[in-house]
Amino acid sequence: MKPYRIFGHTADIGIDVRGKTPEDIFINSAKAMFEIIADTSGIKSLKKVKIIKHAPGYDELLQEWLSELNYLYSVKQIVFGEFVIRELNDKIIKAIAFGQKLSYNKIKTEIKAVTYHELGFKKTKSGYTARVIFDV
Repeated sequence: MKPYRIFGHTADIGIDVRGKTPEDIFINSAKAMFEIIADTSGIKSLKKVKIIKHAPGYDELLQEWLSELNYLYSVKQIVFGEFVIRELNDKIIKAIAFGQKLSYNKIKTEIKAVTYHELGFKKTKSGYTARVIFDV
């Protein structure tokens, strides 16, 4: 079973993500987002991009993280499939994303933006959960 669920939301697409650690939430959210964008089967780690983002809390940091990955996809046409978190707390994420250029025949959905609508990041008894809505 995947650690995330993709769902329709009015004219948007959302994800509910779960994980044992905050790092799991950030990685699983990125994987879910790229599953929405493209056929991610067989992505190779040919490109390496370092990402550092700052925000006042986990919610906003998750939005910044996904927005940066979506920007890199939109501008450089890189689809990412592997993520390594070097540092993460409620103020900063330092990570490396690995991926490759994507051919246009594998694109499924364009994500215009990672929204703040219903954005949530919570600690639970079994770990962490998050919800993100994408404008498509």
